[in-house]
Amino acid sequence: MGSLKSPVFILVLYLLEGVLSNSLIQLNNNGYEGIVIAIDHNVPEDEALIQQIKDMVTRASPYLFEATGKRFYFKNVAILIPENWKTKPDYERPKLETFKNADVLVSATSPVGNDQPYTEHVGACGEKGIRIHLTPDFLAGKRLDVYGPQERSFVHEWAHFRWGVFDEYNKEEKFYLSKGRVEAVRCSAAITGKNKVRRCQGGSCVNEGACRKDKLTGLYQENCVFLPDKQQSEKASIMYDQTIGSVVEFCTEKNHNKEAPSAQNKRCNLRSTWEVIQDSKDFQQSTPMTTQPPTPIFSLLQMGQRILSLVLDKSGSMSNDNRLNRMNQASKLFLLQTVEQGSWVGMVAFDSAAYIKSELKQINSAADRDLLTKTLPTVSSGRTSICSGLQAAFTMIKKKYPTDGSEIVLLTDGEDSTISTCFDLVKKSGAIIHTVALGPAAAKELEQLSKMTGGLQTYASDQAQNNGLVDAFAALSSGNGAVSQRSIQLESRGVNLQKNQWMNGSVVVDSTVGKDTLFLVTWTTQAPQILLWDPSGTKQGGFVVDTTAKMAYLQVPGIAKVGFWKYSLQASSQTLTLTVTSRAASATLPPITVTPVVNQNTGTFPNPVIVYATIRQGATPILRASVTALIESVNGKTETLELLDNGAGADATKNDGVYSRYFTAFDTNGRYSIKIWALGGVTAERQRTSPQKNTAKYIDGWIENGEIKFNPPQPETNNVQDKQLCFSRTSSGGSFTASNVPSAPIPDLLPPCRITDLKASIQGRNLVNLTWTAPGDDYDHGTASKYIIRISTSIADLRDKFNTSVQVNTTSLIPKEANSEEIFEFELEDNSFGNGTDIFIAIQAVDKSNLKSEISNIARVSLFIPTEEPPTSEDTVPPCPEVSVNSTIPGIHVLKIMWKWLGEMQVTLGLH
Repeated sequence: MGSLKSPVFILVLYLLEGVLSNSLIQLNNNGYEGIVIAIDHNVPEDEALIQQIKDMVTRASPYLFEATGKRFYFKNVAILIPENWKTKPDYERPKLETFKNADVLVSATSPVGNDQPYTEHVGACGEKGIRIHLTPDFLAGKRLDVYGPQERSFVHEWAHFRWGVFDEYNKEEKFYLSKGRVEAVRCSAAITGKNKVRRCQGGSCVNEGACRKDKLTGLYQENCVFLPDKQQSEKASIMYDQTIGSVVEFCTEKNHNKEAPSAQNKRCNLRSTWEVIQDSKDFQQSTPMTTQPPTPIFSLLQMGQRILSLVLDKSGSMSNDNRLNRMNQASKLFLLQTVEQGSWVGMVAFDSAAYIKSELKQINSAADRDLLTKTLPTVSSGRTSICSGLQAAFTMIKKKYPTDGSEIVLLTDGEDSTISTCFDLVKKSGAIIHTVALGPAAAKELEQLSKMTGGLQTYASDQAQNNGLVDAFAALSSGNGAVSQRSIQLESRGVNLQKNQWMNGSVVVDSTVGKDTLFLVTWTTQAPQILLWDPSGTKQGGFVVDTTAKMAYLQVPGIAKVGFWKYSLQASSQTLTLTVTSRAASATLPPITVTPVVNQNTGTFPNPVIVYATIRQGATPILRASVTALIESVNGKTETLELLDNGAGADATKNDGVYSRYFTAFDTNGRYSIKIWALGGVTAERQRTSPQKNTAKYIDGWIENGEIKFNPPQPETNNVQDKQLCFSRTSSGGSFTASNVPSAPIPDLLPPCRITDLKASIQGRNLVNLTWTAPGDDYDHGTASKYIIRISTSIADLRDKFNTSVQVNTTSLIPKEANSEEIFEFELEDNSFGNGTDIFIAIQAVDKSNLKSEISNIARVSLFIPTEEPPTSEDTVPPCPEVSVNSTIPGIHVLKIMWKWLGEMQVTLGLH
């Protein structure tokens, strides 16, 4: 028997809004504390919105409490108010709460009229989501007819967000065949209603009678919808239709509809939502309450100006590998470009003691920035005392402001056995600590400081050509500022040049950026020749050269021209790097943004790391981009990883703008850094229609007292495709630490990844066609050795008794390279099955070491022999109890095998 795949450790890079797992939520005596609901900067000031948020959460708390068997309620919530709203006496300054780590974002960036609540979720079943998205109109009650009471939709989304369950309806596949009968996708199957043809024109819909079946498929024809009865007795499920008044529970193992082609069944291996919730850490750490929960407590927080101190290591080891100068180069980029105008910035240097190099100073001009750069340390000596540096920074900040909500950027290359002595001080400070580990010997406990405060953790090696230190500082934009104020990294390249060699290339300045564009060149020995041309071919001069810091920079005045900026750098026997940063060209046009941050910072071999990269313009995902991760170990070894948005392997949903891949190429224990390159070429486009997400259900209509009532059609926008959507982005993806990596040669302990996109169809009477995306030898890398395909007439038996289900002959089925599309056909023996028989199919991949993947998602075909169509019943009633069916199926043989390589990835943009 081959070994089965072990649970996957997940590391997530979220390329827009920050840290996936830096949520401050804690479950304390059944109550959720630390919930952060942020109002986005683009929302016009409206005090009523704050009360609407309070009302929604207050009503949602008892609904959640009863739905979870008296286990969970909302205890306290912080509402984060934009800086550009009026200040009020009852608004407090946040501590660790930021817009980047908000659990719920209230934003007006959805397409006009599309106020559907949704949850960003890129992980597997049972894993927490990123955040919930709501709109002001939804909170104001303007969508009650289509989403029901706000509190019910909020609990629906909370289940997506907190417990990683999925929808139990299907917008694309609304009906399925079960034992020859057409059923609406729903849970539970006891929900009653009628199937009606809906015709919509303009903003209204009308009833055109009963649904009719397609003579070839047996399913209902287009425009048929299921309308639930308004009055129901069924209590489940919240993840199907939150608007039904009687629905107050999640589907359980007893009433879960396993056969329905819902996202919950596909993603969670036929488990009910309640089973997934029961497996959560929240459930395991709680018991039902015997009293009613208290009303939620709210705090109103408003971020003011950014307050930050650099805390920089100048100990003796900083003289190694040009570290002190590289630190100063990166710090200058941060001070000259990254930190936002109006911020208060100070500086502390430390060795065995700490030295305040600059008190807090507000940045109002270029002169203020230049003055701060002149205080950077120039000499390295002494030992390392990290706590001394932190204490000095807190003391400096307190002279002007409380430390609550302030930020520390802490860089060190040395070990410090006393670092844990100031952990309590850091926790009490209310400050956010961003850590930069430089070189292989930086204190192992360093990342605990960023983890406990919600800060960014990064690692930079001594390989200067990888530009890791500059990337780390470039990623330190404010977590609370408007996206239009953030510095955006367009390019980061480095190379070791020999005698009179050239470093040539180009960087795209797209129409969404161009303000405050900065070109930065660094070198290690002598100033190189620097040539730069704008898109019109005009040669650019005016680089400011700093021979001491060995860097030169050019600030492009005004808005940089859109197009390709070409550069050529010439030098001999040294390392050069080029960094380009910019800001949004307009406060009203969202820029294409890439801001990666690690989710979990530790992993244990042989569990792989999953790298996710989300690219967006505002709320619009960018598709068809070329996305690459450069992962560097503490040994200096780099691995290039192409990230894919193909809905297979590590990627949960195809064409949603989330690019994903497993990382398996571990070579040592210790820190690994991640850099993301994202490029949009001439094939990139903006797609205004959204793929299926984790959303509250939009109600087509309902039956009330026998009367059919339709809602207007859900707003949709036609695809808008740019003639040319070219862009380039680069950013640090933070760092993670690996452990238990064995010495070389590293044994093969990594199985193929689970196939998640298996689809089946039937042609004629007995020809079954399967398609799926090929897994690899090690998750989604390489090539698997063989496939095992099994079938059954019982979906539960196929899941629970896969190894004893009937096996299809696949001896001539040779797996292709990972991420290739595969097509396989087999034939069922004539007259083996009656009309209406359902056949369920699953696949398992096996690698060269006989390691087996998890069983794939289960696909189905229903044998349907066209007959004279009888009158179609309009009613949908609970089906008869399921009868156990013997899964022994004779008469299967392979008809033929066909392979088809994946074509060029189709990338698009979808709106929520």
